[in-house]
Amino acid sequence: MKDAIARIELDTPRLRLRTWQDEDLDPLAEMCADPRVMRYFPALLSRDDCAAAMARYRIHFARDGFGFWALERKDDGRFIGIAGLAWSRLHQPFCPTVEIGWRLARDQWRQGLAREAAEAGLACAFERLQLPEVVAYTAAINEPSRALMGALGMRHEARDDFDHPDVPDGHPLGAHVLYRITRDNWVDTRR
Repeated sequence: MKDAIARIELDTPRLRLRTWQDEDLDPLAEMCADPRVMRYFPALLSRDDCAAAMARYRIHFARDGFGFWALERKDDGRFIGIAGLAWSRLHQPFCPTVEIGWRLARDQWRQGLAREAAEAGLACAFERLQLPEVVAYTAAINEPSRALMGALGMRHEARDDFDHPDVPDGHPLGAHVLYRITRDNWVDTRR
């Protein structure tokens, strides 16, 4: 598969979804140290955590040709977040599967940029990668991400909900919801 799709990068009207550069580490670490950005994650991420994440993202790209992209604004070339597709690392009944996700710097919220990036990711998943399905999951209390998942045409069924294995029992972020979209559902949303 990776020979046919070598290191996909995407462009949208306002964004470039690109592979990672060393200079992305500082703005990534700043974003992941922001308590408001990370409010639906169990902990803030240190600079070392972010460096490790970047290494994982790069390995995923090298192995599969796609992954979580660095988001760059076209108007000023600034790194503003993460969005993309990756093989889920969870051990859940719905795996193996490709997940879609996003995280934007706080000053980039409420501009439709997460949706723009996610729509490009889904188009890549279904048109270029020919995936049969993509999932997204988040803490049940993460209403902003759940709203975006619904706006993208993803469907939630309570029977798919799960407790995240990396979150301590009883933690408010432990209960997770799963949203799905198939290629056929995605095609229907575009009509």
